[in-house]
Amino acid sequence: MNGPSAGTEEDRRARAALTRVFEPGDERGGRWLREIGPVELLRRLAGGDGSARTLKGMTEPRLAGYRLRAATADPVRDLADVAAVGGRFVCPGDAEWPSQLDDLGDARPIGLWVRGGADLRLWALRSVAVVGARACTPYGAHMAATLGAGLAERGWVVVSGAAFGVDGAAHRGALAAGGATMAVLACGVDVAYPRGHAELIGRIAEQGIVLGELPPADHPTRSRFILRNRVIAALTRGTVVVEAEYRSGSLVTARNAQRLGRFTMGVPGPATSGLSSGVHELLRGEGVLVTDAAEIAELVGEIGDLAPEKRGPVLPRDLLDDLSAQVLDALPPKGSRNGRDIARTAGTSTDEALGRLYELHSLGFVEREGDGWRLTQVPLRAEDVRRGGT
Repeated sequence: MNGPSAGTEEDRRARAALTRVFEPGDERGGRWLREIGPVELLRRLAGGDGSARTLKGMTEPRLAGYRLRAATADPVRDLADVAAVGGRFVCPGDAEWPSQLDDLGDARPIGLWVRGGADLRLWALRSVAVVGARACTPYGAHMAATLGAGLAERGWVVVSGAAFGVDGAAHRGALAAGGATMAVLACGVDVAYPRGHAELIGRIAEQGIVLGELPPADHPTRSRFILRNRVIAALTRGTVVVEAEYRSGSLVTARNAQRLGRFTMGVPGPATSGLSSGVHELLRGEGVLVTDAAEIAELVGEIGDLAPEKRGPVLPRDLLDDLSAQVLDALPPKGSRNGRDIARTAGTSTDEALGRLYELHSLGFVEREGDGWRLTQVPLRAEDVRRGGT
């Protein structure tokens, strides 16, 4: 996305002020910002010369609302407040700005308030969102924590919203693994919301990154949570949904990810669980089913990041060639049969059947009983067959 960048300190202060004027994702404001730049836009909105009325799409009620907010904006104070908690304000055009957010077009953030010592742009380049239900089940919490830890161990940054349930479990999983995690808030980065996650958000700020579009001390609203999800989707390489009902905000994140061309994944649950119904609907569409961190890394990672092949346990019979398996199948579950009857059932010659029977005997599958053959009663292990065949 082209247009005015952060540039000067005056631009930076103007953008900081505009985060108090516009709600996140305001595309109309984003278009004005792109067309005339932050300094001029703030001047028009705060001034009384009538120039703001010339902005395309501006109405009197809308302008009145913007002016009320612009009158109370104090960017110098806000920048000082975020610096006091060890934070900073990152703008488009800064070296730390994640350029993938530009995919949001005029809905991209005006700027991001950030806490944490890591480089936001570098971390975002290798990040995955793990989101889901607040009121998740123990299964959902377990899966989110396991995925968070597994992704962190593979060098991926786990991104979520610091909410109760799946979000918190994903963050904790990454932290427990000594990995990297980012929390995207729907409030000021100096506000601990939810309050029950004050300690968790503090840990993320110390070991990872906490970021948001809202200026210091701003509190969340229902609409801000929804709008926050577009940032999570745009910031990351892909979004994984762990438990979500049909009307879940997590599905909003997933749909945003799909529209932006990001990978969209879902963790399946019981077909009878309402908390998995939204995920299953996602998987019926363009979502990809994943069950562990390796599968996620294979999808969003580079060439060669392959998940290990999954298969059931190897049974002793799996190691036999086709004809030996046919001869073995020709023996009755109980009792014995002679070589000719076994050959007839197996569809081969008597000599061939006898040769295979002696081989099966050496491997421990069958036993001699007079002139007949019967299945051995001792359970075999695949390791025994491998050793016998070498």
